[in-house]
Amino acid sequence: MKYRTKEWYELCQRTGLQFGMRVHSGTYELNEALFLRRYKRKEKDYIELQREMYNTDPRFLLEQNVHVLMPAEERERIEKLIADYDVRPPFDELSYKQEFKNNLEWDCKHQKERLPQEIFEQIADIRVFTLGYCTKEVMLQLKKQSAENWREMERVSNEYREVMIAQDIPDEIHSRVQFHDCTVTELLTREEMVIRFDTRGGFTNINKLTLVAPEIINQDGGIVGTYWLYQELYRIDNGYELHVLFDGENMPELIVRCADILVEEE
Repeated sequence: MKYRTKEWYELCQRTGLQFGMRVHSGTYELNEALFLRRYKRKEKDYIELQREMYNTDPRFLLEQNVHVLMPAEERERIEKLIADYDVRPPFDELSYKQEFKNNLEWDCKHQKERLPQEIFEQIADIRVFTLGYCTKEVMLQLKKQSAENWREMERVSNEYREVMIAQDIPDEIHSRVQFHDCTVTELLTREEMVIRFDTRGGFTNINKLTLVAPEIINQDGGIVGTYWLYQELYRIDNGYELHVLFDGENMPELIVRCADILVEEE
């Protein structure tokens, strides 16, 4: 990737560092009592949300579409959800308490990767920060850093758009490589490279991509099981050069030159 790189993607995740944060005067020092109070409040909110979702009857999906001709496979999917809902066990509050605890511990460990070091070092209790509370000074720095990250993200995005316009590739060709959030289920490379997808998390029903006469320039990790994030498409003398960034362990990347790009819904 030349523009939509791993670094650019990570920068995109840091354009709202202040979102969900509140200033609290008790965050200037380590305060176990404050942590326990805020933990219990956030835990309660989390469990209430999970309980509401758990008790949401999927029959509403049929009621919403009562005047719409629904595909048979979609109706079957909803009917299965209803059957599972009707025999679901009692809501397991303890398991969701453990889930909340695990999520918080994971988030705490990854704050150092997410935050600039100079901000991270000013946080007295990373647990309280992760629950959404910080000092006024830290809040101001989070907003400033987020704004800087946003400007850099936009600079790269604008540069990328200008380069794509200069490529003068028809929109119809660009539309053939729009698999954002689709899961790669198979990758076969012979005389053609074939990539198949589970499209349920994406925005397309096209589930097969074929690259004709492929030449792999770079494939730096396992791709099956990952999510298609972003792509860049360039013209070359005898076809196209496709760059793809995937969301998965170590965020693998694929760069392939090909003579043509074909898609279909199997």
